[in-house]
Amino acid sequence: MQNDGLYIRVNQVGFLPTDIKTAIVFTNDEIKKNHFNLINTKTNKEIFKGEIKDNRGGWGNYKTHFSIDFSEYNTIGEYQIEVDGVKSFPFTISPNVYNGIVDSLLLYLKVQRCGPTIPLLHEVCHLYDSPRIENDKEFGVVDVTGGWHDAGDYIKFFSTTAYTTYLLLFSYEFDPIKFQTDNDKSGAPDILEEARVGIDWLLRANYADGKFINQVQDMRDHEQGFRMPEDDQLKFDRPAFSGIGKNQIGMFAAVMSLAAKIWKERFNDMDYHNKCLTVAENIYNYRNNVPDVDVVPSGMYQDSRYLGKLALGAIELYNVTKKRSYLSDAVAYADSAQSDYWWSWGDINSLAHYKLAKVYPRFRNYILNNLVSFNYVKANSIFGEGAAFTWGTTNTLLGVALQAILYKKLFRTNEYDSLLIFQRDYILGKNPWGTTFISNIGSVFPKNFHSQISYLNGGYLPGAVSAGPTPEEILKNYNIPRKETRFNKFNSDSVKFYDDVADYVTNEPTIGSNATAIFVFSFFQSKK
Repeated sequence: MQNDGLYIRVNQVGFLPTDIKTAIVFTNDEIKKNHFNLINTKTNKEIFKGEIKDNRGGWGNYKTHFSIDFSEYNTIGEYQIEVDGVKSFPFTISPNVYNGIVDSLLLYLKVQRCGPTIPLLHEVCHLYDSPRIENDKEFGVVDVTGGWHDAGDYIKFFSTTAYTTYLLLFSYEFDPIKFQTDNDKSGAPDILEEARVGIDWLLRANYADGKFINQVQDMRDHEQGFRMPEDDQLKFDRPAFSGIGKNQIGMFAAVMSLAAKIWKERFNDMDYHNKCLTVAENIYNYRNNVPDVDVVPSGMYQDSRYLGKLALGAIELYNVTKKRSYLSDAVAYADSAQSDYWWSWGDINSLAHYKLAKVYPRFRNYILNNLVSFNYVKANSIFGEGAAFTWGTTNTLLGVALQAILYKKLFRTNEYDSLLIFQRDYILGKNPWGTTFISNIGSVFPKNFHSQISYLNGGYLPGAVSAGPTPEEILKNYNIPRKETRFNKFNSDSVKFYDDVADYVTNEPTIGSNATAIFVFSFFQSKK
């Protein structure tokens, strides 16, 4: 498929017939012919020819990168790109090419389930969370069983659980017709069943009026070595930590308000509706009596912003109650939050701006500010990424795509389709390393995730999203004993990716990244 001289990078899953369709060819040698061929894999015949042009310059160890475009070809089938006798990995053009990816992504969240929640690839675990609250010992025992392990370890966090739960609910609300699959015949769509895992844990984490558990287990978790969660040496010693801030109040109110709305509309479950709405309104009333952000004892997922989250909580409360005071709060908070020019579990202002834009269209301009910035980065990058590399690059790029989808829905415009599609394609193989960043998706994908459950199951981890390429400026601060080298020659001096089980920076999956991916890839799947 490849040789040491020339490489073709293309989305390994494929394209919808109407998609922008591009690939990157790079080499240190001369390209003998200035054209590429599109080959039908079944007949091995050339069915389309296009010009190779637009030398984008060097990246990493390779001097020249050329972009190729075959957007005009839209016939359904399986294909490969051929340049100078080198063929790309196969890909498909079809209206249904993205069906099944969301189902796979949801399976990863099942793997991450904690407590008695019918997990995948491991037994029920951590049934004694938690015997004590380290920084609120006067309160006594609190039950925070359930939820999801955050990543490759067995710690649970309020912030990422709230982020993940909200995005699952938001994805369903955005296009419920695409989320009717009920694989276990539970009577609820799989995505809402998964969201319920997060909702119920967050309800338990609100252990007293005006109080949250923001972390379960401490950093001793990282000192125990690889083990299955049911065999955790610390399963009877998993302390909880109390903490609350305006950031948490906003996300909690958003989750519970949207849950109340969906459970009423979808299931006519007024008891659950009332339960969720009551706690949402109660906690929102504490917002002026708490710090701006909570302090996370481990320092992991330490938030720095709160206005966008309060705006999101307020607009979701308005959407379910129609109380004008919530709408007024949402407007004030969202205007103060402004554009955040980013995406992460802690940078979600566009969600609030999207919801508010349905009431006051001017709020879509905050999303536009982000997209203009992302588009500038994309235009100046060889592979089309719309944001700077970071710890968790894949989640950020997926978040860029998410915001492009929101804007597309609001404006019904194709203006940022290339930004949207280039982020998707980067995740699925159009990147320097020629790998998708999702387990078992595409021809080449990570197989050595930093995940204890994966490692102890022979490397199997369905639907996991790798954290992805990370700046050397970050990596140099961590002494990681890597052994896997298959992608080394595609690393640059400044950005690197390793498919190595020891690498908790570039190759650890997280629940938040999967939640972002679920929204993005649901947009491309056909109606079910």
